[in-house]
Amino acid sequence: MLIFISFQTLAQTKWVAPKEADDLKNPLVGNIAALKEGKTLYVSYCTPCHGEKGRGDGVAAASLSTKPADHSSEYVQKQSDGALFWMITEGRNPMPAYKQSFSDQQRWELVDYIRTLAKNTKKI
Repeated sequence: MLIFISFQTLAQTKWVAPKEADDLKNPLVGNIAALKEGKTLYVSYCTPCHGEKGRGDGVAAASLSTKPADHSSEYVQKQSDGALFWMITEGRNPMPAYKQSFSDQQRWELVDYIRTLAKNTKKI
């Protein structure tokens, strides 16, 4: 029996990090300086697709085959810090992998900043 899945359906599937990613511990939790650095990185590299408030509505989002994640959503915010770090590190088309572009510390800074994008949280 052959099962056909459309590209559109495949593109909209949830992105799930491997279970091992949950074991990664964020060394920068509570570090205000790291949070500010994360915001700087996010504004420069993430807002074109994810938008200023992280809702997946950046200026480049409309041209992508896969809608960017809404970083303010419950789905993203429920991910472990390790899972978010893994996703930033590994990427998934059309999102690039940032393991070569950003240091471990910069990727953790992004995780910390993404946490501030949760709905109804105080922004920095």
